[in-house]
Amino acid sequence: MLGNFMYCNPTRIYFGENALDGLKKELPKYGKNVLLVYGGGSIKKNGIYDDVVAILKACGKEITEDPGVMPNPTVDKLYEGCARAKTCKADLILAVGGGSVCDYAKAVSVSTYCDEDPWEKYYLHMEDVDNEIIPVGCVLTMVGTGSEMNGGSVITNPHQKLKIGHVFGDNVFPKFSILNPTYTMTLPKYQMVSGIFDIMSHILEQYFSGEDDNTSDYVMEGLLRSLIHSSKIAVENPNDYEARSNIMWIATWALNTFVAKGKATDWEVHMIGPSIGAYTNATHGMTLAAVSIPYYKFILPYGVAKFKRFATEVWGVDPTGKTDREVAEEGLAEMEAYMRSLGLVMHISEFGVTEDMFEGIADGTFLNEGGYKVLTHDDVISILKASM
Repeated sequence: MLGNFMYCNPTRIYFGENALDGLKKELPKYGKNVLLVYGGGSIKKNGIYDDVVAILKACGKEITEDPGVMPNPTVDKLYEGCARAKTCKADLILAVGGGSVCDYAKAVSVSTYCDEDPWEKYYLHMEDVDNEIIPVGCVLTMVGTGSEMNGGSVITNPHQKLKIGHVFGDNVFPKFSILNPTYTMTLPKYQMVSGIFDIMSHILEQYFSGEDDNTSDYVMEGLLRSLIHSSKIAVENPNDYEARSNIMWIATWALNTFVAKGKATDWEVHMIGPSIGAYTNATHGMTLAAVSIPYYKFILPYGVAKFKRFATEVWGVDPTGKTDREVAEEGLAEMEAYMRSLGLVMHISEFGVTEDMFEGIADGTFLNEGGYKVLTHDDVISILKASM
């Protein structure tokens, strides 16, 4: 284990088919004014909206709605949400939807009473919150981001062609989250598998770093094996409750800060992918999928030992009679075959990326130091070319 660390996670989770009952327990803790945040309206078609509103009204809440949160929430939408939250004097922001809705709700929570431009303060300058924060609760309908139990919030500025995530402290974590696996069963397959790969990518970003004997690596190997097993079942039978519940719980633990403790972490795939998203508005998990294999092939020579371990412990590659490099490469081949079996997007050209975008995408890619190699601008260009 590396260094010293502090671990705290303040989010209360209600999990299972009756999880929405937890909303009745949480609402009395907050004032009467609730900003109800949701996306394109699917929650009205599947009945979740009616169930949530009924509970809000039964608890005596005044509801102000903030609909229309897009898959990649924009800075313009953020400004709109802040105005609504301030006008209704929101005591609680309740996000009902997937990770983008939860991300957006957290952005509104820290930005509503910010005296500066929140885009510049939080996303360009990465400053801490020093103003009033509106508490957030989540009712999750799509899994992948882990936003239900962390302080992360990703916002896109289409004018500047930047998509940036800010990981806020535990004071911005949702106060509670409702996780009912049945809510995820109506998602189209494209969205489901995109979320599944987002989960896998979160784990890999933390796994492929360091060479110490770290407890978190053993935990992550178990999470990965469980995810691979359950995802194969869910693709064949989207209504398999056990598989969907496992995937939902893995998603939460993949990014609730637990497995990152005591580790260096990479996050470069999550820098390149969102930069592509800023140019194409492509689905987040798919942008990660399209660059992951080229990225990991690129850094493999600098972390052969961990890639070998990944191959043997996660994919069951037999190392007998093979060099460490051969075992490591076979592990990535197994991962690629698995990704293709899910139907993930494997080439950025499918999003409409063209070579004339490469420089801009590379310029918008933050270069991290936690992985096995610190990339250069030219390295990013090489990975983009290999991803086409």
